[in-house]
Amino acid sequence: MFTLQNSIILGLILFSIGAYGVLTRRNLLVVLMSLEIMFNAVNLIVLAFNYFRFYQQGKELGHYFVLLVIAVAAAEAAVGLAILVTIYRNRRNVDSDELTEMKG
Repeated sequence: MFTLQNSIILGLILFSIGAYGVLTRRNLLVVLMSLEIMFNAVNLIVLAFNYFRFYQQGKELGHYFVLLVIAVAAAEAAVGLAILVTIYRNRRNVDSDELTEMKG
């Protein structure tokens, strides 16, 4: 059954999985994937609220917000992957524990 409560619970579970991945993993690629899971959880919750509150009235404001978040997530993924490729080419490692110093 598609209810607001079920959608919020699913979104919170997805967000928790993403937050766990961001906080516990050392591989930066896994951290980026966890951030994408968190973005998708937020999108799910926004669409659920939009559907149950405004969709019956003909207002689709949540859809536009989700499209904006998807565009930002795509840009974040592109920039993040470019940075990861550069780090891997220079250091042959993408663990966050070993990337503590900034070089000029």
